Amino acid sequence: MKRREVLLGLATAAFGKVSAIRAEAAAKSLHMAAVLMTPPTASYWVAFMKRLRELGYREGENLLVEVFDGNEEADHLVENLKERISKGVNVVVASGPEITLRLATAATSTVPIVMVAFDYDPLALGYIGTLARPGGNVTGVFVQQIEQAVKRLELIREAFPKAQAATVLWDKLSFDQWKAVEKAAKTLGIQVIGIGLHEQPYDYERALADAPTEDIGLLVPMASPIFFIDKERLIDCARKHRMAMMFGVREMTEVGGLISYGVSLDGTMRRAAEYVDRVARGARPADLPVEQPTKFELVINLKTAKTLGVTIPPSLLARADEVIE
Repeated sequence: MKRREVLLGLATAAFGKVSAIRAEAAAKSLHMAAVLMTPPTASYWVAFMKRLRELGYREGENLLVEVFDGNEEADHLVENLKERISKGVNVVVASGPEITLRLATAATSTVPIVMVAFDYDPLALGYIGTLARPGGNVTGVFVQQIEQAVKRLELIREAFPKAQAATVLWDKLSFDQWKAVEKAAKTLGIQVIGIGLHEQPYDYERALADAPTEDIGLLVPMASPIFFIDKERLIDCARKHRMAMMFGVREMTEVGGLISYGVSLDGTMRRAAEYVDRVARGARPADLPVEQPTKFELVINLKTAKTLGVTIPPSLLARADEVIE
């Protein structure tokens, strides 16, 4: 190689390092508001904040975070959010069910909003123009729960082929998932008994008292932030009634659920933090494609299987991304 080419290569490499350093230094001070349905102590919000720190944001230095409880009275929350936006909020995060994004968009049509759409379709509801070019001030991550809910019913049916029925828990945040599962059950040859929960705190003991158990009961809660918050209480109740539990996120299997199929909440929120970073550095939400996770994890907890006295088919174990032993 000629000396000139070597020098050019070295100069290019040096320029790349300088550019990377400048890009890191260019991270703007971030004043972020977040509308959440779960406490900020939830594992996936902790993962979100950790990823922001990895990207160079430090609370008390160049990061100010204000959390709004999406369970509050809507008009009051919107007014408070508007007031904080007027004080300099430059990114709003709306994580969870559709109500979080509805509140965020009611508060601003100009400040960038990074959504984490776990339980609704932002395209069908008109929040974005297309996945590739959202338009407006909303972008982020979209998890298609309806299709996954049907897949979970298929998997629990495969795990327990002799079972005649499954109990499905749903609430107002997961009603559309329940309707899809109810329809799919007819072709899967399994009866589903839907139990709707409406008033918090949910009474899981009462809900499961009359659930069919046969040799082993099957319990399939739909994806809802309330079920996630209540995961330990829900799992304890299901164990008491000797029910095999099929969940939508691995975090619930890690604390005692039997099987889960879906995205990692922690991983999804880490990705959302990267969207916040890109917007904070000047990217326009209208031009940032909405991302749909492509990796879905099948996790099986053999400790729980042993506690319940059930055997998971080897064919299903072989397909698992992780087996907890």
